[in-house]
Amino acid sequence: MRNMSVVTTFILTGLPHAPALDIPLFGIFLVIYVLTVVGNLLILLVITVDSHLHTPMYYFLANLSFIDMWFSTVTVPKMLMTLVSPGGGAISFHGCVAQLYSFHFLGSTECFLYTVMSYDRYLAISQPLRYASLMGGRACALLATTTWLSGSLHSAVQTTLTFRLPYCGPSQIQHYFCDGPPILRLACADTSMNERVIFVNIGVVALSCFLLIVLSYVSIVCSILKIRTSEGRCRAFQTCTSHCIVVLCFFVPCVFVYLRPGSKDAVDGIVAVFYTVLTPLLNPVVYTLRNKEVKKALLKLKDKVT
Repeated sequence: MRNMSVVTTFILTGLPHAPALDIPLFGIFLVIYVLTVVGNLLILLVITVDSHLHTPMYYFLANLSFIDMWFSTVTVPKMLMTLVSPGGGAISFHGCVAQLYSFHFLGSTECFLYTVMSYDRYLAISQPLRYASLMGGRACALLATTTWLSGSLHSAVQTTLTFRLPYCGPSQIQHYFCDGPPILRLACADTSMNERVIFVNIGVVALSCFLLIVLSYVSIVCSILKIRTSEGRCRAFQTCTSHCIVVLCFFVPCVFVYLRPGSKDAVDGIVAVFYTVLTPLLNPVVYTLRNKEVKKALLKLKDKVT
């Protein structure tokens, strides 16, 4: 029999690991988190101050950096607390609601933004003469606003479906942050309908975005192959490679966690590290180390500071 008192506090069990690894893991994830925040802040700063980067591609990149900075902040600090503090895994019911909403809000917005960025690259390569008129300031603002509003709506559905159920114990969430699947296992009611709706909801969004991205890149590849010079083809491919790397690192783990039957707590927790901890770090690393314009802007900023 479950305790029928209403749960007011959940306990996050954290990542599955040996207790001896608490301090080493804390150090590793703390360094990654600091690099993620600093790296994405640098990208935001460089894009803001350098007029050469005031283009649609960097406008969307600034949105992505802002999302990644907060996406990591929503989950990593609490995970760090579970590693070093005996009571670090405790999170209030309302805190759990806020974390779940923020996580899916930022995650789904990033998913939509990747789709918009692939469309932007498609126009830049396939329609170079019309690109400036098609992706003007108003169009960019409209696309960005749509991604944020869509992410907010998607997350509201997820959060409402999850927390409309009664929770009366146990209160241990087998994860390092509040997410739908591990929380639903604690509900004191039948969750089959919720699980099906959430599966379809996430599945439709993720698969639709991924298919649109694939379609964009098929069109991009066809356009690149029409470029006569090898130098032009290489430049076009390099422009898109960074986006493809980040997209794959984001979508593959998400599909593994949310769109497969027989979810396993331990495996899901480890795989979730890829898109909650590593992917937000990949954004500043990939887009700066592989991008000459950003590197030049960083050097200019360094010279101004020194």
